[in-house]
Amino acid sequence: MQDSSQEHNARTILKNARKIAIVGLSNDSQKPSYKVAEYLQKSGYEIIPIHPKGGEILGVRAYESLKDAFRAEAQIDIVNVFRKSEALPQVAHEVLELPYLPKCVWVQLGLESKEARALIEGVKIFYVEDLCLAIEHKRLCNDSDF
Repeated sequence: MQDSSQEHNARTILKNARKIAIVGLSNDSQKPSYKVAEYLQKSGYEIIPIHPKGGEILGVRAYESLKDAFRAEAQIDIVNVFRKSEALPQVAHEVLELPYLPKCVWVQLGLESKEARALIEGVKIFYVEDLCLAIEHKRLCNDSDF
């Protein structure tokens, strides 16, 4: 996290969020996206898998696109992204076309895009990149108040 206000905002979002859409969630239990999703489930979040082939991941229906998920599910709070940096602007455009906007777009560790950041922050959505949601959840929210 860059500064204490960003940390505070991230902590607040994580404490108040209930549903997290995970773009690029793999059904391979050895992949980081699967491990993060599994951690989030065990931490009490409802995960919404986004996987191009649909199906089921971690016992939950996987949607083929963000748009499908946001049409079917009420109040998805966070979009967590596991896609290559080059794909982030496309994901940002997809977010802007959703039936309603999430509170946060969280881009996983090792991924960055100035274009995606500008698009998402331009509509006042909290944007985090190059940080692991699970690691930050453990760091920011692993206390008795959570």
